[in-house]
Amino acid sequence: MTTTTIPGYITGTWAIDAAHSDVSFSVRHMMVSKVKGRFGTFSGAIVTAADPSVSSVSAEIELGSIDTNNAQRDDHIRSADFFEVEKYPTMTYQSTSVSNDGDDWIVEGNLTLKGVTKAVPLTLELNGFGPDPYGGTRAGFTAHAEISRSDFGVDISMPMDGGGVVVGDKITITLEIEAVLSAA
Repeated sequence: MTTTTIPGYITGTWAIDAAHSDVSFSVRHMMVSKVKGRFGTFSGAIVTAADPSVSSVSAEIELGSIDTNNAQRDDHIRSADFFEVEKYPTMTYQSTSVSNDGDDWIVEGNLTLKGVTKAVPLTLELNGFGPDPYGGTRAGFTAHAEISRSDFGVDISMPMDGGGVVVGDKITITLEIEAVLSAA
């Protein structure tokens, strides 16, 4: 049996608390800035095992809940040019392994978007475990990943005069997750 030296580490099954979590992204726009956005509707479960390397995570994100602070842009992203939410309403993530990387962890897993599944590693920081004021127990995690949107069939090409593209291919994903320990 492997023991852990993670301060305050608690084993169990955790439900993602969407009201206290954030699933966001950024992408290069017009070659000069980045546009940021987030998804408002998502759910998932995290299982922390006695041996952290056999822990797991699964998540589902409703693509129609995208919010980039611009309704016209959001509608365009929901269209067949980007997410095609009528046909592919969700994006999912399922971990396949967890490994230690110094102070951080690497969660290997499969991301499915627009019917395409690709391996996407998450760099994970354990933020802590502890009681909440309502008699429950909470855990916090921060994760980062980078994907190529074209790898998932989101391959709209909008070239700019003089070179470059309107929307970059590289997407940076940031997850700030608070989870609640499920009752036994």
